Amino acid sequence: MRALVVYCHPSPESFTAAVRDTVLSRLEARGAEVRIQDLYARGFDPVLAPDEWAGYLDEPGNRVPVAEEAADLRWCDTLIFVYPTWWYGLPALLKGWLDRVMLPGVAFEMPKAPGETIAPGLTQVTRLGVFTTCGASWWLTRWIGAPGRRTLLRGVRLLCAPRCRTAFAAHYLMDSSTQASRARHLARLDRVLDRFLA
Repeated sequence: MRALVVYCHPSPESFTAAVRDTVLSRLEARGAEVRIQDLYARGFDPVLAPDEWAGYLDEPGNRVPVAEEAADLRWCDTLIFVYPTWWYGLPALLKGWLDRVMLPGVAFEMPKAPGETIAPGLTQVTRLGVFTTCGASWWLTRWIGAPGRRTLLRGVRLLCAPRCRTAFAAHYLMDSSTQASRARHLARLDRVLDRFLA
């Protein structure tokens, strides 16, 4: 198993960091090769600059500004996102990672003829995991539509292997969480990961 963990949180003391550590521990227990992209720690620039946009369709030159990130994405067979849900969606930094790294020739293939749609480019990815925290409740997040979850588990999922296994776990009401609720969530996350990585 070759796992890429894309981690996005500004604080090393956050509960999201504890979620990341649980994910890394379960991957290690399974003997996985792991690469982690800690977007804040590495100072990842989320802005798709005008020159990058101008060369967006220029394969493989389009991946030069994000060569390491694109190589990790092409290398993995297990793709895991760990992040806090802000305003019901992805943090801007993680959205910028998608904009800049999920490129033609890396994550998908452009249409070849009029009327066609893009084709999946991450068909080596057979597992896609999303592990997050949400300040809102489960019902409010669902009523809004959970756009972050949908972007990853529907949008990115369509680019992966046809029978790609998925996993999702969120700690809701994070802003009013307790030590007990956080401990329960990490225990649940262990169980989710055991099934996901089996």
